[in-house]
Amino acid sequence: MACGSCGTTENGVPRGCKSNGNCGSGTCGSGSQKLAVFDWLSNMTLPSGQERFNIFEVRFKNGRKHFFKNPDNLPITMGDIVAVEGNPGHDIGTVSLAGELVKVQMKKHKVAQDSEEIKKIYRKATQKDIDIWQQARAKEEETQRRGREILGKLGLKMKLSDVEYQGDGNKATFYYTADARVDFRQLIRDLASAFSIRVEMKQVGARQEAARLGGVGSCGRELCCSTWLTDFRKVTTSAARYQQLSLNPLKLAGQCGKLKCCLNFELDTYLDALKSFPKQDVVLKTEKGDAVFVKMDIFKQHLWYTYKEERFKWFRLTLEQVLEIIELNKNNEKSATLEEYESDVVIPEKVDFEDAVGQDSLTRFDAPKKSKRNRNNRNRHKKKPAAASTDTNTKQPNRNQKRKPPAKKQHNPQQKQQQNQNVPKGEVKKNTKPRRNNRNRKNNNPKNGNSSEK
Repeated sequence: MACGSCGTTENGVPRGCKSNGNCGSGTCGSGSQKLAVFDWLSNMTLPSGQERFNIFEVRFKNGRKHFFKNPDNLPITMGDIVAVEGNPGHDIGTVSLAGELVKVQMKKHKVAQDSEEIKKIYRKATQKDIDIWQQARAKEEETQRRGREILGKLGLKMKLSDVEYQGDGNKATFYYTADARVDFRQLIRDLASAFSIRVEMKQVGARQEAARLGGVGSCGRELCCSTWLTDFRKVTTSAARYQQLSLNPLKLAGQCGKLKCCLNFELDTYLDALKSFPKQDVVLKTEKGDAVFVKMDIFKQHLWYTYKEERFKWFRLTLEQVLEIIELNKNNEKSATLEEYESDVVIPEKVDFEDAVGQDSLTRFDAPKKSKRNRNNRNRHKKKPAAASTDTNTKQPNRNQKRKPPAKKQHNPQQKQQQNQNVPKGEVKKNTKPRRNNRNRKNNNPKNGNSSEK
């Protein structure tokens, strides 16, 4: 997903939706605008006598956002690049939200308006600030690569997932994931000496890592955690069981390696629908024998049962029929066989479509090819020119090389005498060779001096 203003520029900003921190439109839901909030109050004016809210939301790399106050009442609007207070120094970010909607976001993230944790905005970023910021951002990929090499030499069981430089280039935050507690004091010393900067290590979970890096899910859309989802609730395999899904870990796991968050999206709907279904361990008692549960279709309200003695054959029943059989069993009565119940089930016909593949030729719109038969017949009797062919692949004869004389036939007078003895006297030996065409007959005519007989 990209907007029209995400063209590639010479200095590399913006280079498409790759979290470069400078989106021209400010409305793109991917890349640098992860977890974007639509300002639906932007075209409304404040009532008379009411001052504008003095706290702004500033966005940094990979969706990291913080709130900053504007003590100097600078004329700041959404999309402005500002220099804010850092720890230590200053950082560069983009204003992502302003006005009354900031109060809603602060309440959502449980941040008090009078909190001392809210830092202040220094100024609008100058061109010098932006140049230093871009130079620092350009070093992040190389820093991450070298950091992983140092991490591998130390043999620590942790994964370095991302590196973020501060706007002034004096500090870098290394994001990592680990399954257990890791002593990385030596790692901090090595990183600080290798890059000559202040180093901060920050641990994130597997889902937070996927949200920061972004990606595309198996559904074909961007990850929910990198676009709008911020509340990571616990997901269990029971959610897949209630929805009659296959317990295949490869299909149920997301890019973070954990169970997909979307398994909880429709779970409440399935739980409400399952309230009207009987329990799966209920045994149906019929005249033919006991039947046990196999599977169900929640949306069509169909259930499949099979006899204990005939596990290979399944019977489709409706929810009303199953409840009727259970009610009879409660009164110590056996119901009819499942075959009788299945015959009453009306199965809707599937919507079918005619397959027209192969009925029409794929070349029906192509122009007919001209026949080359007459041209080939006309050129068949023409002699080929003696000039050498220009084809480089054919081998040309060497004219300077002496040709070998044709092999002479050995003359055997005894063989000729034996042939004449077999012919009776007074008879002439007939020519047993097949009759040839006119051209060969002309060449063998003695009047033309071309006779082959001696």
